[in-house]
Amino acid sequence: MSIPATQMRPGMIIKFKDELHLVFSVEHRTPGNLRAFIQAKLRNVRTGAMFVERFRSPDPIDRVIVDEVKMEYLYNDGDDYYFMDENFEQTMLKREMLGDAVDYLLPNLTIAVSFHDGKPVGIELPLVVEMTVVETEPGIKSATASSVTKPAKLETGLVVQVPPFINEGEKIRVDTAEGAYMSRA
Repeated sequence: MSIPATQMRPGMIIKFKDELHLVFSVEHRTPGNLRAFIQAKLRNVRTGAMFVERFRSPDPIDRVIVDEVKMEYLYNDGDDYYFMDENFEQTMLKREMLGDAVDYLLPNLTIAVSFHDGKPVGIELPLVVEMTVVETEPGIKSATASSVTKPAKLETGLVVQVPPFINEGEKIRVDTAEGAYMSRA
């Protein structure tokens, strides 16, 4: 199915130079007196290589339709991450394919796994994940929300900047798109 480059969105799977690519970001640019173009950051599904490509606005883009299956994260064994669908069938994905998403994977977390021709090609995390703070400096009793932050290590090893009133053992909400603290859970 062909679409114009202007309709390309992050998270889409497209066919470019006979390979499948995941669209990471899309930016519409109009430099001065030159023609407008679309600049997209793409990741090759097979190799994992990331690169930036420019498209003219009317260029046809081959959008690949993928099957999305809701799956539950079970556990990891080294670089192998195991997921289960509602039919209790397990799928194993490698760390290279998941990329930074492994920092947000908690047991029993429901995600969407994209399949193309029966092979998993990517995952979509929920927008927000609740995680427990396992290591941070002690909180300050009278601290209110301000621009001051401190690093906090979460249960998966991810480090995010949090306000000074957050203590160890507290559950916080983390934005998976930016890896940023949102609020207490």
